[in-house]
Amino acid sequence: MKQAYLLSGAPGVGKTSIIQEAIATVKGRAGGFYTREMRSQGARQGFEIITLDGYKAILAHINIHSPYQVSKYGVDIDSLDKVGVEALRRAITGCDIVVIDEIGKMELFSSAFRQAVWEALQSPKKVLGAIMLSSYPWADQIKQHPKVNVIQVSRSNHRQVLAEVVGWLEQGANWGR
Repeated sequence: MKQAYLLSGAPGVGKTSIIQEAIATVKGRAGGFYTREMRSQGARQGFEIITLDGYKAILAHINIHSPYQVSKYGVDIDSLDKVGVEALRRAITGCDIVVIDEIGKMELFSSAFRQAVWEALQSPKKVLGAIMLSSYPWADQIKQHPKVNVIQVSRSNHRQVLAEVVGWLEQGANWGR
């Protein structure tokens, strides 16, 4: 049984919603974070990090001036490290499931984030997340890690992938060990 399930697919196919639905379905305690688009009048302005224990921070925004850029978005590495990476570390030590949504270009600017992903994979915890579809050297290493199962998500297989993820999370579960 693989320790990590990482969902991959085009933007908007439902990776984050599968993760949220799966962790809401199972009894295990989940920690970590997911990302959400920030919109104003229908236009995407940026992305925020939302931790499963209630913290929020702006990950990237069109009005952030940063040496770290993805398209028109400036990436706030300090917010990612203080909110996202710390949520991953709390999850590794105190939860059954570590949620990493997502492992993408913006997050990979942070060496602390990359280290936290490795720590999660080295821990005995189940890791559920999303990973960028396009090829990128560090992300490709994660995709090929022997503990990782990468699942391609499309609009047509959403329910099937959700059922597979929930089954995997419940397999061998001994929540609260």
